[in-house]
Amino acid sequence: MKILSVVLSIIALGLIIFNFTQINFNNPFKGQSMIAIITIVASLCAILLMLILGVSKKIEQKVKNHK
Repeated sequence: MKILSVVLSIIALGLIIFNFTQINFNNPFKGQSMIAIITIVASLCAILLMLILGVSKKIEQKVKNHK
């Protein structure tokens, strides 16, 4: 599960970097720039979900070991 989380986070980071290059900073809310911004936000959400999953797994292990 940890390897899958890392792989998905790396893919999301790659998408963020790629889409950052696609943004037209003169007019960021038109056409392809808007799609790039939406994809960046979605990728950030995916990374955040992977971090939350990692924290919940650590908490689960501590609760399991405590009993």
